[in-house]
Amino acid sequence: MLKISLMIEGQNGLNWPRWKKIVVAAEELGFFGLYRSDHFTNSNPPDMDSLELWVSLTWLAANTNRIRFGPLVSPLSFRHPVMTARMAAAVDNLSNGRLVLGLGAGWQEREHDKFGFDLLPISERFTRFEEGLRVISLLMQNATPVSFQGNYYRLHEAILLPRPARAGGPPILIGGVGEKRTLPLVARYASEWNAVFISKFRYIQLNQRLDELMSQVGRSPMDVRRSMMNGCIFARNKADLEKKLSQRRHSFEEYRQNGTFIGESIQIADQITEFEDTGAREVMLQWLDLDDLDGLEQMAKALLK
Repeated sequence: MLKISLMIEGQNGLNWPRWKKIVVAAEELGFFGLYRSDHFTNSNPPDMDSLELWVSLTWLAANTNRIRFGPLVSPLSFRHPVMTARMAAAVDNLSNGRLVLGLGAGWQEREHDKFGFDLLPISERFTRFEEGLRVISLLMQNATPVSFQGNYYRLHEAILLPRPARAGGPPILIGGVGEKRTLPLVARYASEWNAVFISKFRYIQLNQRLDELMSQVGRSPMDVRRSMMNGCIFARNKADLEKKLSQRRHSFEEYRQNGTFIGESIQIADQITEFEDTGAREVMLQWLDLDDLDGLEQMAKALLK
């Protein structure tokens, strides 16, 4: 049975009061996990509150006991991989081993331009991303000093101290659906693959392709956990659903075709069930209304029986 978790967009107005309420709700309502994006802004204005990712996860780690959590995903274009590794190991230790280290290459041009980060052309961006994955993996997995020389990063007899409490550190999750660049990196470096905004048919296709890639690099398909993050439009009743659809650009069927979970509780439950034979073990529901905790509770009571 699929585990059901939440994913929120941190750049959509996330601040301390909202974050604390969402964290407490996710823990108490019984969701398996809580994940959030790592962005400075949205891709289009207006700009809104965007609580810093690792600071927010530190608070979560210290104020929850059960839920799995992490970034979906943290771009290595923002932070040096050494700093990401240090923060991730510390937060994972603080939480007694509940962090999932979601990593990405970066994609949103607007925030990189506004804050002075080099996004780089796609080819160079993924070269840098792979180097960052190697740096983080080396530091997490080795209890003795390591060295590395790349085009973007280097290590010289470096060691991560204190050591991660979990052997090898928190699991690395790589999110995305690109067959050319993303899936090969998942096959080599990740402990979890997270597909985003995807239909059941496409998920099955990519899942099979990932199995093939893992066999090619000498890893078992069982070495990589599978999950997905899809949109969620929850409606309390039929009238609420019609109102929400009137405020959006797509129809109910169009949302269903791209994998969005949409409708009343029973509809969403049925839609989640459809994915149980895909190989996914966890679904992250994208919850956009950060203040609708009543709706979140109503959905949780129906889905988390």
